[in-house]
Amino acid sequence: MERQFKETILFVDDEESILDIASEFFQHKGYKVLTAGNGLKALEILQSQHVDCCVTDINMPEMDGLELAERIRQMDMTLPVVVMTGFPSLDATIQTLKNGVVDFLIKPVNLGQMEMCVRSVLRERELFVENLLLKEEIRRKEQIESLNRELSEKVEELDTLNKIMGTFTSIRQSFDVFKSLTDMTIAIAHSDISRFYLINTIVEKPFEVSFSISEDVILSEETLPDLPHQFHRLIAEIAYDPRPMLISSDKLPENIDSFMAVPLLIRGKVFGVLTASVRKDNFRFTDKDLYYLSFMTEAAAYAIENLALYENICDNLLSTLWAFVKAVEARDFYTGRHSERVTAIAKMIARQMNCPAEDIEILDVAGRLHDIGKIGIKDSILLKPGPLTDEEYMEIKKHPVIGAEIVGQVGFWDREQRIIMSHHERFDGKGYPAGKKREEIPFLSRVLFVADAYDAMYSRRCYREGMTESRILGIIRERAGTQFDPDVVKSFLQICETPQSFEILQKLYD
Repeated sequence: MERQFKETILFVDDEESILDIASEFFQHKGYKVLTAGNGLKALEILQSQHVDCCVTDINMPEMDGLELAERIRQMDMTLPVVVMTGFPSLDATIQTLKNGVVDFLIKPVNLGQMEMCVRSVLRERELFVENLLLKEEIRRKEQIESLNRELSEKVEELDTLNKIMGTFTSIRQSFDVFKSLTDMTIAIAHSDISRFYLINTIVEKPFEVSFSISEDVILSEETLPDLPHQFHRLIAEIAYDPRPMLISSDKLPENIDSFMAVPLLIRGKVFGVLTASVRKDNFRFTDKDLYYLSFMTEAAAYAIENLALYENICDNLLSTLWAFVKAVEARDFYTGRHSERVTAIAKMIARQMNCPAEDIEILDVAGRLHDIGKIGIKDSILLKPGPLTDEEYMEIKKHPVIGAEIVGQVGFWDREQRIIMSHHERFDGKGYPAGKKREEIPFLSRVLFVADAYDAMYSRRCYREGMTESRILGIIRERAGTQFDPDVVKSFLQICETPQSFEILQKLYD
């Protein structure tokens, strides 16, 4: 069985007798022993083999023990070196310590004493190495923790930037851009109050466009003052010197502890300024907060430019499609301006029902294009002077689907497409093309349906005269809950019962 040695000891001496005696003794004790006749040979061994302790003479040819000890210290500061000398002195002792020697023996050396010395330095080395490993482990742990913190901060920053980009890429109206700016300033920068001002070289006085406040702030005149006049001057100066600013000092007013202002540039020119302020004790905005606000304003500016381009494209497409609608209506003298009137009535109903501005805009497009599908219906059916046959009526019922397909090809108006598709669906499910009922029908389609029906009954046809106002309202009132949404009917009747609104309605038919 192969013998297992304890540690490896390198003996360096130019006297072979000493090397032989030391080798035999320490091998007998279970150590692995390597020998070298001088310092140069010892270095060769150290470069190729593992050594736990080096015992060397001082006076040797080619390279003495002190130089060897210095070279070993440079190679591996954990390797202990014990020197043997026959001429001990204070100077020699000091020199050995300077060279990294941990102990020295006086010749002639007692082998038992030598073993005790070796054991001692090996124990000290073990403790020293363990201490170094512990320190290295602590250093690495601290390094890992630092890297983890840095990584977490980077991930958090990336999440924040993605959140900002996601917010502004999904906005469809310019005003929502400004509201999103102030809302996100509250959420991301932990601001108490955020405002967006329109300001440029033309609009010289800051004009507040959007405002947001943290839920932690109690809304009152005392806690929510307007920005001081000196801040208005700072904001106005940004129009001429568009640099972000961060102010946290005792010079701020009592109600503001920290303040930021960041310009929003469109095509290199200042369009407005986003501001943020806090009144929390011991809280100050940081450079990172300023960076986030700057990134937000850049994303907002990009969104505004895209919206402007989008709206221009939409306007051009709407004009083209509107020309098709007018071409359809021009084919029938009796239905001229039908889509304009239906759109106007539908928007009146929507306003009466307190619909948001976005719904009004959607109705403006969907109302004008709701009958564009009739461009695919034959003139012999569309312009027929009398009642339609069942087959002809089935053809007419295709126009919502055709219209939705035409609008769908544009790729912009998804909601408008759904409204056009369903503007002939009845509340009781007996309409067309899909037989939807109640809430299955888009709300704005239900609004458009009432407006469309009113205009169809009011307008003169080649085969009949227009109905009287009282009869039309009676039919609509009677069919509430079956053909029409009762809530929409209620709002429409309120318009008709209000003199001022009814007058506006009647002017559509002058």
